[in-house]
Amino acid sequence: MLTINEVAVKLNLTPQQVRNLCRDGKLKSEKVGRTWIINLKDVESFLSNTSYGVAEDQVVYEAKKNRTGKPIALSFFSGAMGLDIGLSQAGFETIFASEIDNACRKTILKNHPEIALVGDIREYSASQIREIAGLEEGEDVDLIVGGPPCQAFSTAGKRKGFGDERGNVFLNFVDLIAEIKPKFAVIENVRGLLSAPLKHRPHNFRGEGFSDLQPDEMPGGALNHIIQRLKEAGYSVNFNLYNSANFGTPQKRERVVIICSRDIKQIPFLVPTHSENGDFGLKKWVSFREAVDGLENHIHEHVNFPEKRLQYYRLLKPGQNWRSLPIDLQKKAMGASFYSGGGKTGFLRRLSWDEPSPTLVTHPAMPATDLSHPEEDRPLSVQEYKRIQQFPDTWEIEGSILDKYKQIGNAVPVGLGYAIGNLLIKLMDDENVQKFHQFPYSRYKNTDLKSWLFAFEKEFEKKRKELAIA
Repeated sequence: MLTINEVAVKLNLTPQQVRNLCRDGKLKSEKVGRTWIINLKDVESFLSNTSYGVAEDQVVYEAKKNRTGKPIALSFFSGAMGLDIGLSQAGFETIFASEIDNACRKTILKNHPEIALVGDIREYSASQIREIAGLEEGEDVDLIVGGPPCQAFSTAGKRKGFGDERGNVFLNFVDLIAEIKPKFAVIENVRGLLSAPLKHRPHNFRGEGFSDLQPDEMPGGALNHIIQRLKEAGYSVNFNLYNSANFGTPQKRERVVIICSRDIKQIPFLVPTHSENGDFGLKKWVSFREAVDGLENHIHEHVNFPEKRLQYYRLLKPGQNWRSLPIDLQKKAMGASFYSGGGKTGFLRRLSWDEPSPTLVTHPAMPATDLSHPEEDRPLSVQEYKRIQQFPDTWEIEGSILDKYKQIGNAVPVGLGYAIGNLLIKLMDDENVQKFHQFPYSRYKNTDLKSWLFAFEKEFEKKRKELAIA
């Protein structure tokens, strides 16, 4: 006969889920006093029955070990845990993760079998999350981190913002921060968040014959809404758009990082460790060559380019793309895309040995976002992806090859995660944080809170006056 807790371990469920199965009669059991006992044979029978309806992405794994005494972090939308690896290197311990993608969940458990893990955060209250994470009643949480799904805000998509189901998950995340009230909260997202509206109006309903855009439909409305909700929850907020290459990542990947503090009023920017040309007394950006050093004799796992593209790649040198071909071959290689607008720099793109990689994507062989090895006639390998995102070679990525590319491509670079964790540790220890006047954190303008807010409020006031006149 087994106890509830013993059965929970065997079924990879929470004790509460096992109790519910017992009460509902789905798991044969017997109640003795105030507890349930279950026969081992009935558990095995239950396991062999695949119709009991617990989806893999909703199976809960509770914390299984004593903590180290380090500051604790709860991680949401954890993916392959690039951000969490960086936080760990800075001195945090991630005790809880949330992820609905099955391949990511397998990666998390493969590398962190002791971690508490849940699926869709909308299925859990703040108190349930605290219980699953193994937190004592009233115990303070040092940090909550997460990168909510970014497709709702991406400039490459329809940009429905909070009108998109994924955008609503973002608001669920903000609500959890407000309820759990950690000392710090960090939200990571794409650059498109800076200009996403709170309410999206399709482009075919704009312009002549339609009413003017309302303030909620203005660029930046979504981010302004998030900031206000965080402030109402008692948090000071600061953000910037950061190029990961400035933090030792061999990749020019730009992401918005919002840092919130419950107790500190003025939150400084992240501290850069590198600059493009070694300015500000910092090291130069890390190149692709440095990143993949030592991988020459490794077995590389990769997808392949179709022969139609390979015929052109064989004519390109490191750092070149389709524009380096003769004009007649450009037209032949690009087809109708040759006459379309935009820079099209992702077509037939070989990486340079001596620069950081472009932003990694979830598939290195898609026509408009090719990521080819500088010299070999193949896309970047999974092993090279890991190096560019700074995953340890020992970190195991589970799933198919496309699952691996997707997990690594979507991850937060470890170096950026370390920079976030290092700043927060310094703030917790009341240490001075080095400041860099006029440092180019990003190649874009008006991306920090102060300048972004000034531009947003100026545009908001302009729109308000236009509406008043109308």
